[in-house]
Amino acid sequence: MRAAQIETCGLPPRVTERPAPEPGRGERLVGVLAAPITPLDLLCAGGASYFGVPATPYVPGVQGVGTVGDGTLVWFPTAAGMAPGDGSMAELSSVPADDLVELPAGTDPVAVAALGLSAVAAHMALTWRGELAAGEQVLVLGAGGVVGQAAVQLARVAGARRVVAAARSAAARERAEQAGADAVVALDTDDVKELAARFAVACDGPLDLVLDPLFGVPAAAAARTLRPYGRLVNLGSSAGETCPLDSATLRSRSLRVLGYTNNELTREQRAIAIGRIAELATLGRLEVAHEVVPLDEIEVAWRRQSHGATSGRLVLTLQPS
Repeated sequence: MRAAQIETCGLPPRVTERPAPEPGRGERLVGVLAAPITPLDLLCAGGASYFGVPATPYVPGVQGVGTVGDGTLVWFPTAAGMAPGDGSMAELSSVPADDLVELPAGTDPVAVAALGLSAVAAHMALTWRGELAAGEQVLVLGAGGVVGQAAVQLARVAGARRVVAAARSAAARERAEQAGADAVVALDTDDVKELAARFAVACDGPLDLVLDPLFGVPAAAAARTLRPYGRLVNLGSSAGETCPLDSATLRSRSLRVLGYTNNELTREQRAIAIGRIAELATLGRLEVAHEVVPLDEIEVAWRRQSHGATSGRLVLTLQPS
């Protein structure tokens, strides 16, 4: 079978021929149709992540969409780069049967691959961790990214009355607007007071919930716009590992600052979330900007992802042998 293979940590994968995997006890063979190239894939393959240096060579890809048995469409995760074993960027992948999530009829494999675990994070951070209630007002930071685009739409699906988005670049702000945000704020300043003022103008009164994949200055500014007992859910640190959140803001409003990671989810929670994501995508209520990349272009696509030179999620397409 053909596969993308990491041969040296820090370098892009190369297309190679590998023996087809043989499913072990409790595993199923998946004919892979689509696999996203995610920041986690690059982090693992770089060899300097908190997971340690992966054994090479290996097939990257922490998630994918494909078919099993009689053609049933499934989504699946892998631990490629985080633990020994191969991932989704191959024509065939051997996956524990318990990890497979059957997808609704009519699902677009590429669309679900583009959404994947990023949309799961947005959905669960808003609803399970953030306890979003119908009629609340939400601010989505980093709304031009995959998590952010999904969060804007998912907040609306969950009943938010107003969704404000914030992003740094003009292109990212355009993606947030296309996702359906009621207002979009530019994150082009590191002045907390100025940014908080922009949020206040864009919002219809105090915020109830902030979804924050950025941290840093944007999170500190957003906190100043929250109502008493408001919630900020952090699920990333793209803008900084630390945040200048002042004690007075935190204490005077009795704010709740909550952390989120997909690693907290049980297999059942993840499966339910993926099913919901696929359902909404099939209904045309959830999508993110993405590009289709054939397997032969994996090296160029990998470099583009590493340099941030993309207009959306890059999704590798494969055909099962």
